[in-house]
Amino acid sequence: MSLKLAVPSKGRLQEQTFEWFAARGITLERTGSGREYAGQVLGVEGVELVLLSAGEIPRELAAGRIHMGVTGQDLIAEKLPAWQMQVEPVAEMGFGHADLVLAVPAFWADVDSIDDLDAVAAAFRKAHGMRLRIATKYHNIVREYLKREGVADYLLVDSQGATEGTIKNLTAEAVADITSTGDTLRANHLKVLDGPPILASQATLFASKAADWSGAGAARAAILQRIGATND
Repeated sequence: MSLKLAVPSKGRLQEQTFEWFAARGITLERTGSGREYAGQVLGVEGVELVLLSAGEIPRELAAGRIHMGVTGQDLIAEKLPAWQMQVEPVAEMGFGHADLVLAVPAFWADVDSIDDLDAVAAAFRKAHGMRLRIATKYHNIVREYLKREGVADYLLVDSQGATEGTIKNLTAEAVADITSTGDTLRANHLKVLDGPPILASQATLFASKAADWSGAGAARAAILQRIGATND
C-alpha cells in the first residue's frame, strides 16, 4: 500500500511546498495538463502524491483517507475539534506564516487590549440591547480564545468574504482574521489589539492518526529521515 501524501493543489503554497521537499531530496511534481490534479513523488519509494485544497486536507487526514498532508495550523485547529487526537504535527515548514488576530476600529481610542474589548462589549450590550458582533471565518478558534480570556458579551458572525469590510458595512463591530503584514487591516482603518495573536500559524506537515499505516511504514520512515524528523 502506498503512503498518500497530500499537498495544496495550487498557488504559492503549493510552490513553496514543492521547494521545501526538493531541498530535502524529495521531488514532487504535477503530471498531465495544468488543470489535472495529478502528480508523482520522486526520491522516496511507495509514496503517492494527492493534490487537494489546503482546506480539504484537515478533513482527509482526520478521516484517514490520506496518511500525511501539508496545510496551515489555523485550518487544522479550526476544522478539527480536539485536533491532537486526530493528527500529529511532523514538521513546521517555515512558510505560510499568518497570525489570527482581533482588530477593532482605529478610532476606538480606549480599546487596545482584550480586557478593554471585554469592557466595551459589556457596555455595548447595556447600551444597545445586543451583543457586540465579531466577524470571522474562524469560529471555533475564536470562541475558545474568548472563553479563555473571559469575554462573554459577544456574538460571532460568519464572514466568508472580505472580513475587514464588515465593520464598514455595519455587519460587525470587530473582526478576527488572518493577517501576515496587517496592511489590509490598516487600510480598512482597523487596529490589532495588543498582545500575542490568537494563533500564530504556518504551513506544517501533519500525519493522520486514523490512516491505515500497515504497508506504509517504510515510506513514512524514509520521508522522516529525509526531512530530519523523528519516527515516534
